[in-house]
Amino acid sequence: MGILKRAIAKDASVVSCAVDATDIVSEIERIHQTSAVITAGLGRLTIAASMMGYGLKGAGDTVTLRVKGDGPAGMLTAVADSRGNVKSYAENPVVEIPLNAQGKLDVGGAIGQDGTLSVVKDLGLKEPYVGMCPLVSGEIAEDIASYFASSEQTPTVCGLGVLVNPDLSVNVAGGYLIQVLPFAPDSVIDQLEKNLQTLPPVTQMMREGMTPDQIALRLLDGLEPNLLDESEVAYKCDCSRERTERILFSLGNEELQEMAEDNEPITVNCHFCDKKYVFTPQELLELRK
Repeated sequence: MGILKRAIAKDASVVSCAVDATDIVSEIERIHQTSAVITAGLGRLTIAASMMGYGLKGAGDTVTLRVKGDGPAGMLTAVADSRGNVKSYAENPVVEIPLNAQGKLDVGGAIGQDGTLSVVKDLGLKEPYVGMCPLVSGEIAEDIASYFASSEQTPTVCGLGVLVNPDLSVNVAGGYLIQVLPFAPDSVIDQLEKNLQTLPPVTQMMREGMTPDQIALRLLDGLEPNLLDESEVAYKCDCSRERTERILFSLGNEELQEMAEDNEPITVNCHFCDKKYVFTPQELLELRK
Protein backbone atom coordinates (compact mmCIF):
# COMPACT_ATOMS: atom_id res chain seq x y z
CA MET A 1 0.00 0.00 0.00
CA GLY A 2 1.36 3.41 -0.96
CA ILE A 3 0.74 6.76 0.70
CA LEU A 4 -0.10 9.96 -1.19
CA LYS A 5 -0.19 13.39 0.45
CA ARG A 6 -1.12 16.82 -0.92
CA ALA A 7 -0.22 20.23 0.48
CA ILE A 8 -1.34 23.75 -0.43
CA ALA A 9 0.28 27.16 0.00
CA LYS A 10 -1.39 29.59 2.40
CA ASP A 11 -2.63 31.78 -0.48
CA ALA A 12 -3.84 28.64 -2.38
CA SER A 13 -1.75 29.58 -5.41
CA VAL A 14 0.30 26.36 -5.45
CA VAL A 15 -0.52 22.72 -4.71
CA SER A 16 2.06 20.00 -4.19
CA CYS A 17 1.62 16.24 -4.19
CA ALA A 18 4.03 13.54 -3.06
CA VAL A 19 3.67 9.77 -3.00
CA ASP A 20 5.57 6.80 -1.62
CA ALA A 21 4.95 4.16 -4.29
CA THR A 22 7.55 1.59 -3.26
CA ASP A 23 4.94 -1.13 -2.74
CA ILE A 24 3.23 -0.28 -6.03
CA VAL A 25 6.40 -0.53 -8.11
CA SER A 26 7.41 -3.70 -6.25
CA GLU A 27 4.10 -5.20 -7.38
CA ILE A 28 4.82 -4.14 -10.96
CA GLU A 29 8.14 -5.99 -10.84
CA ARG A 30 6.50 -9.06 -9.27
CA ILE A 31 3.66 -9.32 -11.79
CA HIS A 32 5.49 -8.41 -14.98
CA GLN A 33 8.98 -9.75 -14.11
CA THR A 34 10.49 -6.57 -15.53
CA SER A 35 14.17 -5.92 -16.09
CA ALA A 36 15.70 -3.10 -14.04
CA VAL A 37 15.36 -0.35 -16.66
CA ILE A 38 11.72 -1.25 -17.39
CA THR A 39 10.94 -1.39 -13.67
CA ALA A 40 12.29 2.16 -13.47
CA GLY A 41 10.52 3.45 -16.59
CA LEU A 42 7.16 1.78 -16.04
CA GLY A 43 7.40 2.61 -12.34
CA ARG A 44 7.87 6.31 -13.08
CA LEU A 45 4.94 6.38 -15.48
CA THR A 46 2.74 4.55 -12.96
CA ILE A 47 3.68 6.95 -10.16
CA ALA A 48 2.80 9.92 -12.38
CA ALA A 49 -0.54 8.30 -13.29
CA SER A 50 -1.38 7.78 -9.61
CA MET A 51 -0.82 11.46 -8.79
CA MET A 52 -2.72 12.64 -11.87
CA GLY A 53 -5.59 10.24 -11.19
CA TYR A 54 -5.95 11.49 -7.62
CA GLY A 55 -6.61 14.96 -9.04
CA LEU A 56 -9.75 13.77 -10.86
CA LYS A 57 -13.11 14.70 -9.33
CA GLY A 58 -15.59 11.95 -10.27
CA ALA A 59 -15.59 8.59 -8.49
CA GLY A 60 -15.60 6.74 -11.82
CA ASP A 61 -13.07 8.97 -13.59
CA THR A 62 -9.84 7.46 -14.92
CA VAL A 63 -6.68 8.68 -16.59
CA THR A 64 -4.56 6.59 -18.96
CA LEU A 65 -0.95 7.50 -19.75
CA ARG A 66 0.80 5.95 -22.74
CA VAL A 67 4.42 6.49 -23.70
CA LYS A 68 5.60 5.24 -27.09
CA GLY A 69 9.10 6.00 -28.26
CA ASP A 70 11.52 4.53 -30.76
CA GLY A 71 13.45 2.59 -28.11
CA PRO A 72 13.34 -1.14 -27.35
CA ALA A 73 10.79 -0.78 -24.51
CA GLY A 74 7.90 -0.30 -26.94
CA MET A 75 4.73 1.15 -25.43
CA LEU A 76 4.32 1.68 -21.69
CA THR A 77 0.77 2.10 -20.33
CA ALA A 78 -0.50 3.14 -16.90
CA VAL A 79 -4.12 3.62 -15.80
CA ALA A 80 -5.24 5.31 -12.57
CA ASP A 81 -8.59 5.96 -10.92
CA SER A 82 -9.66 9.03 -8.94
CA ARG A 83 -8.42 7.47 -5.69
CA GLY A 84 -4.90 7.13 -7.07
CA ASN A 85 -5.02 3.35 -7.50
CA VAL A 86 -3.12 2.20 -10.57
CA LYS A 87 -2.37 -0.63 -12.95
CA SER A 88 0.19 -0.76 -15.75
CA TYR A 89 2.05 -2.90 -18.25
CA ALA A 90 4.96 -2.75 -20.69
CA GLU A 91 4.93 -4.00 -24.26
CA ASN A 92 8.45 -5.38 -23.74
CA PRO A 93 8.98 -6.09 -20.02
CA VAL A 94 12.61 -7.20 -20.41
CA VAL A 95 15.10 -4.80 -21.98
CA GLU A 96 18.84 -4.92 -21.32
CA ILE A 97 20.86 -1.85 -22.31
CA PRO A 98 24.04 -0.22 -20.87
CA LEU A 99 23.84 2.35 -18.08
CA ASN A 100 23.76 6.01 -19.14
CA ALA A 101 26.67 8.46 -18.93
CA GLN A 102 25.87 9.13 -15.26
CA GLY A 103 26.07 5.42 -14.45
CA LYS A 104 22.30 5.15 -13.91
CA LEU A 105 19.53 3.12 -15.54
CA ASP A 106 19.02 4.56 -19.01
CA VAL A 107 15.23 4.96 -19.04
CA GLY A 108 15.42 7.52 -21.86
CA GLY A 109 17.46 5.10 -23.95
CA ALA A 110 14.99 2.25 -23.35
CA ILE A 111 11.98 4.37 -24.27
CA GLY A 112 13.61 6.54 -26.92
CA GLN A 113 13.23 10.26 -27.51
CA ASP A 114 11.38 10.17 -30.83
CA GLY A 115 7.80 9.47 -29.78
CA THR A 116 4.78 10.74 -27.88
CA LEU A 117 3.16 10.86 -24.48
CA SER A 118 -0.63 10.60 -24.65
CA VAL A 119 -3.06 11.29 -21.83
CA VAL A 120 -6.65 10.04 -22.00
CA LYS A 121 -9.06 11.23 -19.31
CA ASP A 122 -12.37 9.38 -19.11
CA LEU A 123 -14.57 11.75 -17.12
CA GLY A 124 -17.88 10.04 -17.79
CA LEU A 125 -18.70 12.30 -20.72
CA LYS A 126 -19.73 11.27 -24.21
CA GLU A 127 -16.13 11.39 -25.42
CA PRO A 128 -12.92 11.14 -23.37
CA TYR A 129 -10.43 14.01 -23.29
CA VAL A 130 -7.27 13.15 -25.24
CA GLY A 131 -4.06 15.14 -25.00
CA MET A 132 -0.75 14.38 -26.67
CA CYS A 133 2.73 15.86 -26.77
CA PRO A 134 6.11 14.86 -28.22
CA LEU A 135 8.58 13.23 -25.86
CA VAL A 136 11.14 15.63 -24.44
CA SER A 137 13.63 13.12 -23.05
CA GLY A 138 11.88 9.78 -22.55
CA GLU A 139 12.81 10.04 -18.86
CA ILE A 140 9.08 10.49 -18.02
CA ALA A 141 9.19 13.35 -15.47
CA GLU A 142 10.19 15.98 -18.02
CA ASP A 143 7.64 14.58 -20.44
CA ILE A 144 4.84 14.86 -17.85
CA ALA A 145 5.76 18.50 -17.15
CA SER A 146 5.83 19.21 -20.89
CA TYR A 147 2.37 17.69 -21.31
CA PHE A 148 0.87 19.93 -18.60
CA ALA A 149 2.50 23.02 -20.10
CA SER A 150 1.44 22.33 -23.69
CA SER A 151 -1.94 20.60 -23.29
CA GLU A 152 -3.37 21.98 -20.05
CA GLN A 153 -1.47 25.28 -19.82
CA THR A 154 -0.62 24.50 -16.19
CA PRO A 155 2.95 25.23 -15.08
CA THR A 156 4.07 21.99 -13.47
CA VAL A 157 7.21 20.54 -11.93
CA CYS A 158 7.43 16.76 -11.76
CA GLY A 159 9.95 14.57 -10.00
CA LEU A 160 9.91 10.77 -10.26
CA GLY A 161 12.31 8.18 -8.95
CA VAL A 162 12.70 4.40 -8.77
CA LEU A 163 15.76 2.82 -7.17
CA VAL A 164 16.26 -0.81 -8.17
CA ASN A 165 18.42 -3.19 -6.15
CA PRO A 166 21.01 -5.47 -7.81
CA ASP A 167 18.62 -8.42 -7.31
CA LEU A 168 15.96 -6.46 -9.31
CA SER A 169 13.79 -5.81 -6.25
CA VAL A 170 12.67 -2.23 -5.60
CA ASN A 171 14.51 -0.28 -2.91
CA VAL A 172 12.39 2.89 -2.96
CA ALA A 173 10.03 4.51 -5.46
CA GLY A 174 8.07 7.75 -5.35
CA GLY A 175 7.40 11.09 -6.92
CA TYR A 176 6.04 14.59 -6.61
CA LEU A 177 4.08 17.15 -8.59
CA ILE A 178 3.96 20.90 -8.07
CA GLN A 179 1.23 22.80 -9.91
CA VAL A 180 1.07 26.57 -10.03
CA LEU A 181 -2.31 28.25 -10.49
CA PRO A 182 -2.69 31.22 -12.90
CA PHE A 183 -3.05 33.84 -10.16
CA ALA A 184 0.23 32.92 -8.41
CA PRO A 185 2.37 36.05 -7.89
CA ASP A 186 6.00 36.25 -9.05
CA SER A 187 7.17 36.03 -5.44
CA VAL A 188 5.69 32.54 -5.19
CA ILE A 189 7.40 31.46 -8.41
CA ASP A 190 10.72 32.79 -7.10
CA GLN A 191 10.31 30.86 -3.83
CA LEU A 192 9.52 27.64 -5.67
CA GLU A 193 12.61 28.04 -7.81
CA LYS A 194 14.73 28.49 -4.68
CA ASN A 195 13.21 25.37 -3.15
CA LEU A 196 13.89 23.30 -6.25
CA GLN A 197 17.51 24.42 -6.48
CA THR A 198 18.29 22.71 -3.18
CA LEU A 199 15.86 19.79 -3.48
CA PRO A 200 17.56 16.36 -3.51
CA PRO A 201 16.38 13.63 -5.91
CA VAL A 202 13.21 11.78 -4.91
CA THR A 203 14.98 8.52 -4.13
CA GLN A 204 17.58 10.29 -1.98
CA MET A 205 14.89 12.00 0.09
CA MET A 206 13.08 8.71 0.58
CA ARG A 207 16.23 6.79 1.52
CA GLU A 208 16.95 9.49 4.09
CA GLY A 209 13.57 8.72 5.66
CA MET A 210 11.47 11.62 4.40
CA THR A 211 7.76 10.80 4.28
CA PRO A 212 5.32 11.99 1.58
CA ASP A 213 3.91 14.70 3.85
CA GLN A 214 7.42 15.98 4.63
CA ILE A 215 8.26 16.06 0.92
CA ALA A 216 4.98 17.79 0.00
CA LEU A 217 5.61 20.47 2.63
CA ARG A 218 9.29 20.80 1.70
CA LEU A 219 8.30 21.59 -1.88
CA LEU A 220 6.31 24.60 -0.63
CA ASP A 221 8.82 25.74 1.96
CA GLY A 222 8.48 29.48 2.66
CA LEU A 223 4.88 29.61 1.43
CA GLU A 224 3.27 28.70 4.79
CA PRO A 225 1.89 25.39 3.47
CA ASN A 226 -0.65 23.12 5.11
CA LEU A 227 -1.46 19.51 4.37
CA LEU A 228 -4.57 19.36 2.18
CA ASP A 229 -5.51 15.67 2.09
CA GLU A 230 -4.13 12.16 1.81
CA SER A 231 -4.94 8.76 0.35
CA GLU A 232 -3.78 5.17 0.51
CA VAL A 233 -2.98 4.09 -3.04
CA ALA A 234 -2.28 0.62 -4.42
CA TYR A 235 -1.63 -1.41 -7.54
CA LYS A 236 -5.17 -2.52 -8.30
CA CYS A 237 -6.50 -4.27 -11.38
CA ASP A 238 -10.27 -4.21 -11.87
CA CYS A 239 -10.49 -7.08 -14.34
CA SER A 240 -13.06 -9.84 -13.71
CA ARG A 241 -14.64 -12.79 -15.46
CA GLU A 242 -17.80 -10.75 -16.04
CA ARG A 243 -15.87 -7.94 -17.75
CA THR A 244 -14.03 -10.50 -19.86
CA GLU A 245 -17.37 -12.03 -20.89
CA ARG A 246 -18.55 -8.61 -22.05
CA ILE A 247 -15.43 -8.22 -24.16
CA LEU A 248 -15.99 -11.61 -25.78
CA PHE A 249 -19.67 -10.81 -26.33
CA SER A 250 -18.64 -7.64 -28.18
CA LEU A 251 -16.86 -9.80 -30.77
CA GLY A 252 -20.24 -10.77 -32.21
CA ASN A 253 -22.10 -14.04 -32.70
CA GLU A 254 -20.23 -15.09 -35.82
CA GLU A 255 -16.82 -14.77 -34.21
CA LEU A 256 -17.97 -16.60 -31.06
CA GLN A 257 -19.43 -19.40 -33.20
CA GLU A 258 -16.14 -19.86 -35.05
CA MET A 259 -14.19 -19.93 -31.79
CA ALA A 260 -16.55 -22.53 -30.32
CA GLU A 261 -16.33 -24.71 -33.43
CA ASP A 262 -12.57 -25.07 -32.89
CA ASN A 263 -13.67 -27.28 -29.98
CA GLU A 264 -10.85 -25.98 -27.77
CA PRO A 265 -11.11 -23.79 -24.67
CA ILE A 266 -9.80 -20.26 -25.10
CA THR A 267 -7.76 -18.36 -22.54
CA VAL A 268 -7.99 -14.60 -22.12
CA ASN A 269 -4.99 -13.11 -20.34
CA CYS A 270 -5.15 -9.74 -18.53
CA HIS A 271 -2.20 -7.54 -19.50
CA PHE A 272 -2.28 -5.66 -16.20
CA CYS A 273 -2.36 -8.44 -13.56
CA ASP A 274 -1.63 -11.60 -15.60
CA LYS A 275 -4.85 -13.31 -14.50
CA LYS A 276 -6.14 -15.90 -16.95
CA TYR A 277 -9.80 -16.53 -17.74
CA VAL A 278 -10.64 -19.81 -19.49
CA PHE A 279 -13.83 -20.31 -21.52
CA THR A 280 -15.00 -23.67 -22.82
CA PRO A 281 -16.65 -24.03 -26.25
CA GLN A 282 -20.01 -24.47 -24.50
CA GLU A 283 -19.54 -21.23 -22.55
CA LEU A 284 -18.73 -19.42 -25.80
CA LEU A 285 -21.98 -20.70 -27.29
CA GLU A 286 -23.91 -19.54 -24.24
CA LEU A 287 -22.41 -16.07 -24.63
CA ARG A 288 -23.70 -16.16 -28.20
CA LYS A 289 -27.21 -16.51 -26.89
